[in-house]
Parts: sequence; C-alpha cells; structure tokens
Amino acid sequence: MYYLIVLVLLFVAELFYFKIADKCNIIDKPNERSSHTRITLRGGGIIFYFGALAYFLTSGWEYPCFMLALTLVTFISFVDDVKSISQLTRLFFHFSAMALMFYQWGLFSLSWWWLVPALIVCTGIINAYNFMDGINGITGGYSLVVLAALAYINQEIVPFVEKDFIYMVICSVLVFCFFNFRKQAKCFAGDVGSVSIAFIVLFLIGKLIILTEDFSWIVLLAVYGVDSVLTIIHRLMLHENIGLPHRKHLYQIMANELKLDVLVEAHDEEEVHTALECGAKIIGVNNRNLKNFTVDVRNSLRLRALVPKDVVFVSESGIKTREDTRQLAAYHVNAVLIGETLMRSPDKKTALDLLRP
Repeated sequence: MYYLIVLVLLFVAELFYFKIADKCNIIDKPNERSSHTRITLRGGGIIFYFGALAYFLTSGWEYPCFMLALTLVTFISFVDDVKSISQLTRLFFHFSAMALMFYQWGLFSLSWWWLVPALIVCTGIINAYNFMDGINGITGGYSLVVLAALAYINQEIVPFVEKDFIYMVICSVLVFCFFNFRKQAKCFAGDVGSVSIAFIVLFLIGKLIILTEDFSWIVLLAVYGVDSVLTIIHRLMLHENIGLPHRKHLYQIMANELKLDVLVEAHDEEEVHTALECGAKIIGVNNRNLKNFTVDVRNSLRLRALVPKDVVFVSESGIKTREDTRQLAAYHVNAVLIGETLMRSPDKKTALDLLRP
C-alpha cells in the first residue's frame, strides 16, 4: 500500500511537470536525426529525481552528500534541456557532483592517482548513459531491468542499501515508462532524466562494488557500455563530432539504416493480436507450450488464419517430418524454424532434403 501511494504521488507529479513543460515550451522538435516525427515534451525524466527525493525526505535525510550531488546534476541537466549550456559548465557540475558522491562512498581515503581516473570514468559513464538515450523506452526499460536486478541482489544475495531506496526509484521509472514506453511517447527523458537515473544507478552499483570488493558487478552496465563504445568508435571512424545529436547508435543503424526486419514471437491468439497491433511484419508462432513444454505443430495451423497474407508467418519448433512441412505449406506458412531435428541429425544436408515439402 505504501508503494502504491508513492506511485500515485509520482504520477501526479509527472502530470504537473507536463503542464509546466507545456506552458514553458520545454519541447523536443523532430529533425533529420530524430527517431520521432512530432513535437514531444522534454524532461519527463525529472521524475527520477523526485523518486530519489521522496526516499531522502522519508528516510531521515539518508545519503545527504549523494542527494546534494544528484541535485547538482539534475539542476544543470534541466537547465541544459531548457537552454543549451557550454560543455565546460556541464562538466564542472558533473565533476563536482561526482566528488560529492565519492565522499558519500568514502573514497577520499584513496590516493589521488586512483581518484582522478575514477572521477573521469564515472563521469564518462553518466554521460554515456545520456549519450545512448534516443528511442522510446530505451532509458526507462534498461534502467528498470538494472534496478530490478539490484533489488534482487540486495534482497537475496547481499544487502548493500536500504530496499526502500531502490523501490522508490523503481516507482519513478514505472511512471516514466507509462508515458514514454509507447509508440507515440508523451514525453522524453531529456538530459535531466538520462543523467539523473544514470547517477542513481551508478551510486547503487558503486555501493555494491565497494561493499563486496567485487568489481564484476559493473557488468550491470554492460548493455549500454558495449553499445556506447561501438557507437563512439563508429562515429570517430566517420570523422563525426561525437558531441552532436545523431542517428548512429548501434540499434538505430540496425533498425533505421540497415532496415533489418524484426521477428515478433507469439504463442497464442492474444499475443498474435498484440504483435499485429504493434505493426509487426514478421510473426513467428512458437509451437512449444511454455507452461508444460509440450509441442504441437497444429498451433501454427490454428493461428495462421489470424495473420494477414502480407505479414510473413513463421512456424517454430516441433517440425520433424516432410508431412509437417507439407501441411504447413498447405496453410500458406511462409517459413519454418527447425532446430532440434537438424541438430540431432548426423547428416544435416540429407535431413534438410527430407524435410522439404
């Protein structure tokens, strides 16, 4: 009940921010580098700061230096969303905030030759998080996955932070995802959102690493880390200014420039309808029941009638004989995914020939 109240209050706070953003014209206009096509409110990610602030105010002022640091990066990022500021000003605030977080972590007992590289790396991480934001749901979805993993680690493996802190931030991410994780986003995170949630996630992972003395927990940042590095390298190879907006993210290249198609998997009628509503052009029907793991090729035959002819229909799993492929072809199934039958066969070419309808 407590978290439900927090969720509702954060939801109301987000709606209140929308009114302010709309009145003050805090918007993101589409351009040739944009993934969106209409004017959208910017800065909805400020709700992440409010989630952390809610914990701070209800916990008896827990982590004051971290909260001050988060306020600094949130403030300068919001200003940058409203009106562009110089990189030097932004970096000054980021380095100052990072120094405060280091103090909260208790790192100032280390030698300066450890602190300086750590300061640069950590500042780079929060900027990489911001650098990779650029498509509906990516920042909210990724942050939700990482925070859920941290909540599990905190609950089941090693307690490293008060659980209310993680849960309140998760509530704020859920509110943001409600407005952003959709085909036509109501709002974008903005620098204020991507930088603040990156700062929060980094603080939590840092506390976990310091407590356990196990640096391998940094793997929680692997997805954005790998994508960021590959994107930066690609843009440097193209002699582009990596500080400017672009559409050269790895995922954008695959989705927008290389025009790679996406297969959406479904198991039943409801999932097929959902896939079609999302605009899927390739639907793969899995014949394996994930509840009891039984396999029935007739699942594809049953669902084929629900999918229009202009959508590619793929039947997956349980295809073992030529009779299976002939039956699927008779129902106008466009393609099949065959795994186990071919893997178990010592002669793959002969097995494939025997499966042809």
